[in-house]
Amino acid sequence: MKILLIRFSSIGDIVLTSPVSRILKTQVPGIIVHYLTRKKFKSLLEFDPFIDQIHLFDENLGFIIDELKKEKFDLILDLHNNLRSRVISLALNRPTVHFPKENILKWLYVRFKKDYLPHTHVVDRYLKTAEILGVVNDNQGLGFYPCDCESVTETDLPEAFRNKKFIIFSIGGTHSTKRMPAKKWNEILSWIPAPVIIIGGKEDQEAGEQIVEENPGFPGQHIWNACGQFSIGGSSYLIRMSSLVITHDTGMMHIAAAFKKPTVAIWGNTTPRLGMYPYQTEHINLEVDDLPCRPCSKIGFSACPEVHFQCMEKQNTGSSEFQSFVRRFLK
Repeated sequence: MKILLIRFSSIGDIVLTSPVSRILKTQVPGIIVHYLTRKKFKSLLEFDPFIDQIHLFDENLGFIIDELKKEKFDLILDLHNNLRSRVISLALNRPTVHFPKENILKWLYVRFKKDYLPHTHVVDRYLKTAEILGVVNDNQGLGFYPCDCESVTETDLPEAFRNKKFIIFSIGGTHSTKRMPAKKWNEILSWIPAPVIIIGGKEDQEAGEQIVEENPGFPGQHIWNACGQFSIGGSSYLIRMSSLVITHDTGMMHIAAAFKKPTVAIWGNTTPRLGMYPYQTEHINLEVDDLPCRPCSKIGFSACPEVHFQCMEKQNTGSSEFQSFVRRFLK
């Protein structure tokens, strides 16, 4: 049997589909798993041992459809379920199961704060599309497989971080309303009892430097701004070496879950009820849950629609639960 998985984006969503390919490959004898995604996400999948072939496209659907028709798939699992993925599945004319996105329920939740969403993680809903093949959840969580060529070792770290427990601050995020202001990270640094490595993209370098400059002598004594210095794969190696990850609701949160890292998930305009909290790893959620404007989007905005940005400004960054959780994994 030959099967095609479709998921175009983004980092976190693609990582969240990883149990599907693994479970299919390990539970369906002789299955051949293909995966269709955008070119820019190739590195997330090319070393996944449970995917036999990756198909990549940019904008030219006609070219990729011609390529896929030659494969004569037995089944398509559409894990994206948007207009483009449906065009592809219709053009291929193969049996297809579409992932239930629950867009109407999400709209009701975001627009009117009426919560009718299922109490299931998005991963379990991805897996439901594969139930037609008789597979069951293996409860091994997420998987992420970076290239060895991107590996980071102890010798790549500043000397102060070698052979020591350290914490990752993942400060990036595509949307501003998912990113906590630097001053709130500084509040965490005022009590954090271990060295900290800050990760993010090149666009996060300035925010990382601001955090470093304002905290020359926090309790852990060492802080390193690594924003922009590593690829996604390189950052994932840093996460794998860490003792704990503190992160926004982003792809790095799910990569941390793939490595079973204890995680503090920071929620701004989104909420865990959207079904994308850290999967099958120990975690706590840091959120302001008494705001009538939350969630204001299922994705995010470039600025707070209400201007006050209280979903981040009112974060309790020194709560006893938060501090206890961190210290438990540093013992």
